[in-house]
Amino acid sequence: MGRNLALNIEEHGFSVAAWNLETSWTEKFVIDNPGKALRGTSTLTEFVAALERPRRILVMITAGAPVDATLRNLIPLLDPGDFVMDGGNSWYLDTQRREKELRAANLGFVGCGVSGGEEGARHGPSLMPGCTAEAWDRMRPVLEAIAARTDTGPCVARMGSDGAGHFVKMVHNGIEYADMQLLAEAYDLLSRGAGLSAARLAELFASWNDGPLASFLVELTAKVFRVQDPETKRPLVELVQDRAGQKGTGKWTVQAALDMGISVPSISAAVDARLLSSLKDERAAAAVMLAGPGWPAAQDSARLVESVRDALLASKICCYAQGMALIAAGSARYGWETPLGEIARIWRGGCIIRARLLDVLMRAYERNPRIANLLVDEEISATLAQASAGWRRALAAATDLGIPAPAMAASLAYFDSYRTERLPQNLTQAQRDAFGAHTYERVDKPGAGFVHTDWLA
Repeated sequence: MGRNLALNIEEHGFSVAAWNLETSWTEKFVIDNPGKALRGTSTLTEFVAALERPRRILVMITAGAPVDATLRNLIPLLDPGDFVMDGGNSWYLDTQRREKELRAANLGFVGCGVSGGEEGARHGPSLMPGCTAEAWDRMRPVLEAIAARTDTGPCVARMGSDGAGHFVKMVHNGIEYADMQLLAEAYDLLSRGAGLSAARLAELFASWNDGPLASFLVELTAKVFRVQDPETKRPLVELVQDRAGQKGTGKWTVQAALDMGISVPSISAAVDARLLSSLKDERAAAAVMLAGPGWPAAQDSARLVESVRDALLASKICCYAQGMALIAAGSARYGWETPLGEIARIWRGGCIIRARLLDVLMRAYERNPRIANLLVDEEISATLAQASAGWRRALAAATDLGIPAPAMAASLAYFDSYRTERLPQNLTQAQRDAFGAHTYERVDKPGAGFVHTDWLA
């Protein structure tokens, strides 16, 4: 991604100096791109000296200790007023710490989320910088030039100060986890439950990409189903081992949500599903020992397809609602004033979760920039009402068939919990008071404060 971002920047009229710890990599990069305004450097000192002042430096390396090590070597070579931007997937609390350290040295630091993969980096990513207004003014010409563009402008906006950019990118990736899990569950239900072939699934997902479900991931999924293995002539997806990896941003999203008291069950379910997928040997043994439902009669294929479509759409809405609620909580905690409507706008192009649904989110924030939860927006609530019956049918079919659909189920439980005025946690609080004297409030005496009862007398 670093290489492709450098080419993207150069292509938009900026000269670029490049440095890599492995000198041979830098030399090959310049040789492979003749005639471009690229200057390879062999040392970090030479690299810093090659830049115009105040310097603008983009660091694209693995998050964590490598970033700190690079900054330790880089900072002594810089002058007051220089800016460093970390474009990796760094933990937002690390970004806050680094911004504070560089600010003390009169240097600017930008934590910038970059989404779009290698292709997006080369031709237009979605960019989520977190920084001071001064740093934004300095970086803005480059970032707006290289970002993806839609009919609403470049897909980049300032997310707030210090760690805001990496926080928003972290949540973006959490939503991505959930979105991918929902697509996997739809595939499983339609493949095992309705007996659809990979070729038929390719046609179906392609048709869905022409409607409200249109997104990069739905389009990508349709293409995946079409690829055949040249050796076996079978759909290649069927030969892929069912163990999904992860790099940690989904886990970070769930951690941050727990810390801030925000419910993100769809994202949590997606992380759990990847963890369970890693237990391949255990699952293979359990499949022999643990009985599931006797396989019921074949499902009504056409009706199940419609139900899964509705479940997918409604569950995706819940994922976005959870993610945006978490971003709003982070913004409130750290005083970032993150523009939620702008997030929906800049995610419309370049990023992995770009989708037509983001147009709906934009309209929701235009109607009410401080909406408590996207589920209560009039347009979104109408969509959920329309999809509700199919959503429930899909999960009923999954239960009858013994096919796991954890993210869809978590999304429906989130929706049903949020729309329920009185939840059963009155019993939970009574239990807590009974065994631990944690006290409770009475519904018939509002404002009277907390009381304790000796439930076990």
